[in-house]
Amino acid sequence: MSEKRSMRICKHYHVFGRVQGVWYRGSTRDQARQLGLSGWVRNREDGSVEAVACGTPETLERFRAWLQEGPSAARVERVEEKDAPQGPEDEEFVIKP
Repeated sequence: MSEKRSMRICKHYHVFGRVQGVWYRGSTRDQARQLGLSGWVRNREDGSVEAVACGTPETLERFRAWLQEGPSAARVERVEEKDAPQGPEDEEFVIKP
């Protein structure tokens, strides 16, 4: 296994608060791509946002901190995080329907 692959982990995030209708998904995608993460983000029917991101522990820490803030119009109440299975390494970060 390559060193890069062994340092790569994936996390599942569930974000609560005012996070829909405030460009949260688009901003999350942009931030994840800037950090070089792969994965996805989507709205949930309950008004929350869900995301899975894969990268190094350091980049995922920075991503988690960004999720807690979000774009300026968002009001994040809390972010729940848990480990997630790894996806394909070359996948880019996308918005899922």
